[in-house]
Amino acid sequence: MIELSTPTTGTNGRVALVTGAARGIGLGISAWLISEGWQVVLTDLDRVRGSKVAKVLGDNAWFIAMDVSNEGQVALGVAEVLGQFGRLDALVCNAAVADPHNTTLESLDLAYWNRVLAVNLSGPMLLAKHCAPYLRAHSGAIVNLASTRAGQSEPDTEAYAASKGGLLALTHALAISLGPEIRVNAVSPGWIDARDPSARRAEPLTDADHAQHPAGRVGTVEDVAAMVAWLLSKNAGFVTGQEFVVDGGMTKKMIYSE
Repeated sequence: MIELSTPTTGTNGRVALVTGAARGIGLGISAWLISEGWQVVLTDLDRVRGSKVAKVLGDNAWFIAMDVSNEGQVALGVAEVLGQFGRLDALVCNAAVADPHNTTLESLDLAYWNRVLAVNLSGPMLLAKHCAPYLRAHSGAIVNLASTRAGQSEPDTEAYAASKGGLLALTHALAISLGPEIRVNAVSPGWIDARDPSARRAEPLTDADHAQHPAGRVGTVEDVAAMVAWLLSKNAGFVTGQEFVVDGGMTKKMIYSE
């Protein structure tokens, strides 16, 4: 259930639902939106961590434990948001099953493949389905977090790349189906240091880390958060059905070597 201990105080009156928000990019997006006056409902599978994060973010953050691939949980979560706030203005689909160690095709089993697609692709579809009526009422927006791997995959990332490629296709389709009232866009991060701010401060990336990046710069969660915040703003009122690549030029310069 939604954990709410303080009255709403958001300065711009708008409410955003951000999935996978207990860490990394999702946490950065939530913090950025709150700094701009949004009221943000965070979701994550980790109830303990999510609750702690919401408390740290302050009076304009709330938390709901949710498996985005479970339609019952999605429907109940959206209903709780509407019951508490009476409106929903933005949906940010960040929750995903990543594969940082890469799974070879030979060891890729169907259960893992299905889980990745369920969270990374079915989840955003279910969230859009249940949020659309309320987003439409306030000319809202959806931002899906994809990945540069959708267009230029690394070895042994079949499940992840397929899910993110499908998410881009879903984004384009939703923009047509839900427009013009609801804008739908995707942000595809490349090489991002997705650690929490405290971890990044404690152990900054070295020159050698940056040297591995084709463009010489590793991105941060704030780079992605700023793009998402802009896409949810009125300044992007004519932008829909697009993919925005945040990778410091990596995609165009990527060269695989031994």
